[in-house]
Amino acid sequence: MRHATRLDTAIEIAHDAGRMIRDARRDQTFGQRYKAGHELVTDTDLAVDQQIAERLEDAFSGEARLTEELSPERDAVERRGPLWVIDPIDGTVNFAHGLAHVAVSIAWCEDGQTQLGVVHAPFLGETFSALRGEGAWRNGESIHASRCDDLSRALVATGFPYRRESRPPLLRRLQAVLGECQDIRRNGSASLDLCDVACGRLDAYYESVSPWDFAAGVLIAREAGARTGHLYAPPGGIPSDLYGENIVVAGQAIHRPLCELLKRADEGR
Repeated sequence: MRHATRLDTAIEIAHDAGRMIRDARRDQTFGQRYKAGHELVTDTDLAVDQQIAERLEDAFSGEARLTEELSPERDAVERRGPLWVIDPIDGTVNFAHGLAHVAVSIAWCEDGQTQLGVVHAPFLGETFSALRGEGAWRNGESIHASRCDDLSRALVATGFPYRRESRPPLLRRLQAVLGECQDIRRNGSASLDLCDVACGRLDAYYESVSPWDFAAGVLIAREAGARTGHLYAPPGGIPSDLYGENIVVAGQAIHRPLCELLKRADEGR
């Protein structure tokens, strides 16, 4: 399989990062602070990001990285060539509060197209992975997205920004989904929500997030058979695979009905 060696290396790096995260939780050795006044970051986020960066540099010297903590320059998504997109701890608030929905997310892109993705959940004992055009796996076993064909029976996940002033428009979407779907989940880790869509635990997911939150998970969901896309078309110059605004990922049959529902909510209908 093309890029299989790269995928194996990324999985190994993610597992080592997961051990660092488990050890930090066990020993309670992490400090906490807030960046931009509202978003929690811990010492472990920084340490894991540094560890992943060093391992990738050793294995793939000189390849660019876009990471949440150490290399967050978002214009990297518009460059051609290889790019690693990394979230050292997706679900930092969950990590700090002792919750299990925490993941290491690693994606590798080439000319704006995501070629491989790894999402490792150290407290759940699960590793999701995918290769573009080759399929998706959980702990090495093939997975398939939900085949739900009725929006009224769909279990849908989403999330909300930390900035409270950004939330009111999203509450209209939430009300619409609660009115039409089976129920909603807010688990606090975008990458794991996407992987839960990939293996059929969730039927759909929508949110606006940063590239490091979703790059690996969207590929995993797509390779598992989910339909992936955006509620509104990405602007020119930004690859669709790395554009995080208004992502919608769902089983094939309910993707369009969910998009229509969300658009009606945006329009106040």
